[in-house]
Amino acid sequence: MRIIDPHMHMVSRSADDYERARRAGVECCIEPAFWSGTDKQHAGSFFDYFEHIIEFETERAKRSGGMDHYVTIGLEPKEANYEAMAESVLERLPEYLDRENVVGVGEIGYDQQTEAEDRAFRRQLHMAEERELPVIVHTPHENKPSGTERIVDVIEEEGVTQERIIIDHNTEETIETSLRTDCWIGFTLYPGKIEVDAAIDLLAEYGTDKMLFNSAADWDPSDPLAVPKARDEMLDRGWSRDEVRKVVLENPYEFFSQSPNFEYEL
Repeated sequence: MRIIDPHMHMVSRSADDYERARRAGVECCIEPAFWSGTDKQHAGSFFDYFEHIIEFETERAKRSGGMDHYVTIGLEPKEANYEAMAESVLERLPEYLDRENVVGVGEIGYDQQTEAEDRAFRRQLHMAEERELPVIVHTPHENKPSGTERIVDVIEEEGVTQERIIIDHNTEETIETSLRTDCWIGFTLYPGKIEVDAAIDLLAEYGTDKMLFNSAADWDPSDPLAVPKARDEMLDRGWSRDEVRKVVLENPYEFFSQSPNFEYEL
């Protein structure tokens, strides 16, 4: 069964990981710009990073795994708190959003729920709205329920198109808040976020409409095969192939097909 993984940080993975993911059924991945493990000190570091994932990682995914690779670009919330640097990044962000294989804005949202993060979040929501681009929103690691409430409030206050937004890193504590919106719902299968069994249990309770799994593979303990393993677990638990296909392929395809630059074909 083919898979689209909508949240793979492959800049941190080896070429072998691309090959293993492709053998497990991942034909397409979307790599969002994210915090790189240490805080960047200069705006130029962001621009080098954006170029790397747009150009090199796209080529490496094709060469190493025969995989389609797209990116989303954004100022990750943690580094929005370096306000002078963040302003320089935000000023140039639109030129990256117009690049050929950039299919959305993200990750954006909250880390510590500061006013600086809030300003960057709102500004990038409108960059996406102006370009009719999908958005990946990062719910915070700490104080996640209140952070998710704040995300929903801001999305509603700004009047942006909710059907083009995915609220990611949901857990049992946040899903009902996220479901108050018309946004899509992401579950990040990653230690400390949500385990596979718990995510599948939530699908059983709330259904599969607008629901996505992703791996968030990065430098910490994580697994670029998390989505294929969740696919297999769903099948082992008796889910129909049609329902599993909906979660791991059709839903992410439908979400990112809202981007004019997303050219992967089912």
